[in-house]
Amino acid sequence: MNLFKRSTHSLARLKRWPKIPLGLRLFLLYFILVILTTYLVSSTVMREIKPTVRQVTEETLVDMANLLAVMARDDLARGTLSQSHFTNVVNSYGSRQPNAKIWGVNKQGTNHRIYITDAAGIVVVDSWQQDIGKDFSQWNDVYLTLRGEYGARSTATAQDDPLSTVMHVAAPIIDNGNIIGSVTVAKPNRSVQPFINMSKYRVLSWLVVMSILALMVGALIAWRINGALYKLANYADKMGRGEKASKPRFRVFYEYSLLSDALEKMRNQLDGKRYVEHYVQTLTHELKSPLSAIKGASEILQSPLSTDKKQLFANNIESETVRMQQLIDKLLTLTKLEQLPELEQRKKVFVKPLFEAIKDSFIARTTTQNVQVVISCDPSSVCLGDVFLIQQALYNIFDNALDFINEGGEIHIQVIQEPSYVQIYIDNTGPCIPDYALERITERFYSLPRANGKKSTGLGLNFVEQVVKLHKGQLNIKNTKNGVRVHINMPTP
Repeated sequence: MNLFKRSTHSLARLKRWPKIPLGLRLFLLYFILVILTTYLVSSTVMREIKPTVRQVTEETLVDMANLLAVMARDDLARGTLSQSHFTNVVNSYGSRQPNAKIWGVNKQGTNHRIYITDAAGIVVVDSWQQDIGKDFSQWNDVYLTLRGEYGARSTATAQDDPLSTVMHVAAPIIDNGNIIGSVTVAKPNRSVQPFINMSKYRVLSWLVVMSILALMVGALIAWRINGALYKLANYADKMGRGEKASKPRFRVFYEYSLLSDALEKMRNQLDGKRYVEHYVQTLTHELKSPLSAIKGASEILQSPLSTDKKQLFANNIESETVRMQQLIDKLLTLTKLEQLPELEQRKKVFVKPLFEAIKDSFIARTTTQNVQVVISCDPSSVCLGDVFLIQQALYNIFDNALDFINEGGEIHIQVIQEPSYVQIYIDNTGPCIPDYALERITERFYSLPRANGKKSTGLGLNFVEQVVKLHKGQLNIKNTKNGVRVHINMPTP
């Protein structure tokens, strides 16, 4: 029982957990990885720059000290080093001003110090000329070098300033295999600190820039992943509602393309099965009435009848046969239309010529019913779509309007061109649509009784609705003061 309670409590907490989009979750994980990587790399590099620079400096000082040891050997062996040309050169070196600009750092003077000691550790040459004659045998650089070891030391000139340390590297002066003295080259660590700071700044700057770029790329990828998921979800949702939906395309995330293909294949299979079941049922139901009428008329014709009666029932058979043919033709056309996910071709369609052609095709009916057709449309009014489907939809609206219009009535067509769409208003005078039928007026096989007693297939306005949806437009049918208005909103090029 306690286990069940804990499980229920855990499920309740999961339900209360905020729903974070997958793209955002991936980006948060990526963000943490980038920040951790940047921190680890920056801390490691920052920690290694200073000792690396000092190691390189020490290596340079070793080479310089050994070079000077070779140059000073002969004069020191003869005991003439203090008055030699070499000593004058060293003293001149200490007073030089290079005025060099290295990586943006101005170098105004030499910061190397050179001093030479004899075998006893007594300074005989000093580029700074301040410690000549002093005993340096106690310093590690001299002490170790005179004993044949590597001599180096780092000494701080100020105890509370870590940057005041000076690096000393010595090399032995050897004559005939004996160490007769040492050469020490000293360089303050403060002189290389600007380069260390500059290196740290540049490395840190590049790390920050690369991290920002990496985060931007990660954000873009996460956004695309999330957008692709929403496209698939929207596609599946529209398919579930039976709406027209174009299959989303993915150029980068081809795995999503495989999923969208699978969804479309599943939709086609399910739609095909449902269509077969639905149309068999509806077609069977709709054909019962004319078949019954034909059967009844044929049975009556087999009995003795007058010529007028035979003609009446023969005409009845013919009209019901025509009705069945129209029903089958329209149903096949509508089925083909509903199977189209989107238009294969979209072209500019000038609206006024369509209405003029439809008006001419109904000239016999409008003349017989004394109906006036008024077209208020600019010749430049244009929409985007399939000219045949649009013409057929408008034809169905006209045909439907003439079935209900009062004799001597009027059909008024008004077209208003907008920047992104065209508004088409078709008003006809006559009886209004009953309130109970307004919501079902475009439903398949739903029709209202005509004044002339003619029975409709109930597919005309449904065809119009499918054409408008296929063009991504809007259809609205409502009652007006004097009759019925059909409002169509179609996109423009």
